[in-house]
Amino acid sequence: MTMLDIRDLYKSFGGVRALAGLNLRIAGGEIVSIIGPNGAGKTSFFNLVTGLYPPDSGEILFEGETILGLESSEITEVGVARTFQNVRLFLNMTVLENVMVAQHCRTKAGAFRAILRTPFLRREEAEIRERAKEILSFFGSRLVGYRFDQPAFSLSYANRRRLEIARAMATRPKLLLLDEPVAGMNPRETAELTGLIRKLRDDRGLTVVVIEHDMRVVRDVSDRVVVLDHGVKIAEGSYDEVSSDDAVIEAYLGRPPEVGL
Repeated sequence: MTMLDIRDLYKSFGGVRALAGLNLRIAGGEIVSIIGPNGAGKTSFFNLVTGLYPPDSGEILFEGETILGLESSEITEVGVARTFQNVRLFLNMTVLENVMVAQHCRTKAGAFRAILRTPFLRREEAEIRERAKEILSFFGSRLVGYRFDQPAFSLSYANRRRLEIARAMATRPKLLLLDEPVAGMNPRETAELTGLIRKLRDDRGLTVVVIEHDMRVVRDVSDRVVVLDHGVKIAEGSYDEVSSDDAVIEAYLGRPPEVGL
């Protein structure tokens, strides 16, 4: 079943073309990597899917329904979550609070119950807290125990990236978009997060789309790889297929291919 269906998507910024007629289908349960040189349109694609910018033209369907015109919060509610290339956390909130507040889109207690501190609200808060702890446990010992009460600004860069993924998971997505999740990590941290990306699909049942420059990660996690260059899809297939594609090698190297990526 197609989860995300992109049809003839166009977007320009001040005359600079970000996407030019992109067509792409993501099936439920896939892990798909989006790769390409800097300026290829990868993050712009994420920004359009999540409602940060409207496309100039084209269609974006999620589970068969258009999500064009929806606010970013509404797109989150239908089941699409993302991380950012530059980590965006509530730095003065604790680790646990960051994941708890991300569940706001799934809560039912309104302002009236919050003011009165009704039993319903207290039960819901307790459920949110326990779910946040369970989500953080997905990352092993990295974000649990005493770290629950640590402010996010005190975390290492790698743990900040883990926390951002945890926060996205807390919205209960069906589709998770990860923008350069291993950027800035050392080889050991990269290998660990590579395994976690697979577990997001295998253990959590999520469909995952990854923007990544680390080709070892792309190789190890991807069911399918899509290559963009100047907003145009130039290749699509398995890692082995795209890594030996002449157009892909030329896009990365800027010259006719001599050897594979």
